Amino acid sequence: MRILTILILPVFLLLVLIQCQSRDKMDEVENQKHILVFSRTVEFRHASIDAGVDRLRQICGELDFMMEHSEDAALFADSILAKFDLIIFLSTSGNILNEAQQNAFIRYMQNGGNFMGIHAATDTEKDWPWYNGLVGAYFKNHPEIQEATIQVLDNKHISCRHLHDRWTRTGEWYNFYSFQPGLKILLNLDESTYEGGENGPAHPFAWCHEYENGRSFYTAIGHTIESFSEPMFIKHLKGGIRWCLGLE
Repeated sequence: MRILTILILPVFLLLVLIQCQSRDKMDEVENQKHILVFSRTVEFRHASIDAGVDRLRQICGELDFMMEHSEDAALFADSILAKFDLIIFLSTSGNILNEAQQNAFIRYMQNGGNFMGIHAATDTEKDWPWYNGLVGAYFKNHPEIQEATIQVLDNKHISCRHLHDRWTRTGEWYNFYSFQPGLKILLNLDESTYEGGENGPAHPFAWCHEYENGRSFYTAIGHTIESFSEPMFIKHLKGGIRWCLGLE
């Protein structure tokens, strides 16, 4: 019996160790953040969407998050949205959700979901006041692509702390309308540094706020394919994602 115990004990301990590791792995998967990147367009479609999806997938991989990309509006149902910690609208355009899907999105945010909009997310659902409140403003128009300078208003925010006070880059510079109250402005566009600005000295270009029972973050950068290879913009996106999930 003593010999048998000596032989069995290591096997038993190994099985216990394997079971504990399996439980730890299951706990890690259950606690892993799930991100939905949604890029449906029914009006203008940006050529940078594919590059954006690839970059967001890389960012999620670095953060050890699970990411799903889709353009299927049928995902906007209560049982499906409930599994996502964050929904990212990547240069969506037009009216992309029907009424039932809109209502599911509302309930998602009321239940503590989070939202992030990139570039043309403000050119989306312009007939839906609730979405205006969520995304923060609507796209109006833009001049041709050119160099301009962005003023960094909050370099303590996780999406901006890597930036200097002024950030000069080439991009497409949106003008906006219907700004919503309560936005925390992170980046402001200096209209004196380019042609075609229509918002004046106060020209927000990235912002965040609490909405319903979750968080909302928007950045207007992301028009060009090249933008998703810019280290400064990549860190801006990564910080925005972390802020939305409360991982400052």
